[in-house]
Amino acid sequence: MEENRARNVVDALRQRGINAQMEKAGVYQFGIRIALRDGRQAIWDTDGTAGLEAQVMLNGVLVGFVPSIPGSEDFDQPQVVEAIAHTDYDKPIARRRETPLPPAPPLPREGGVFRRFLDGFRYH
Repeated sequence: MEENRARNVVDALRQRGINAQMEKAGVYQFGIRIALRDGRQAIWDTDGTAGLEAQVMLNGVLVGFVPSIPGSEDFDQPQVVEAIAHTDYDKPIARRRETPLPPAPPLPREGGVFRRFLDGFRYH
């Protein structure tokens, strides 16, 4: 996923109250990390493929995954946010929730006041 797109998706998820952070997987490889309630983390789209998929990790061990979502290579930003926000991670092979999560209070933007400084002033 492109860096600015990952940053925008993280901001949109945090507006929904989802604890999302940018995942820097390598040189020019970015994704989205979602902190789940029991210590697990869902790491979305860090492998550089066109489709949207995730790995669910606990202490560095793969405990589940989200298979590639059909048609996700053509998703725009709101569709990516919806796909991530409506995923049920409770089973080893995650799936889309039947009912959306109840609204949660928004979380502050990652980085706060120093955000542009910490990211090297690379975006507007």
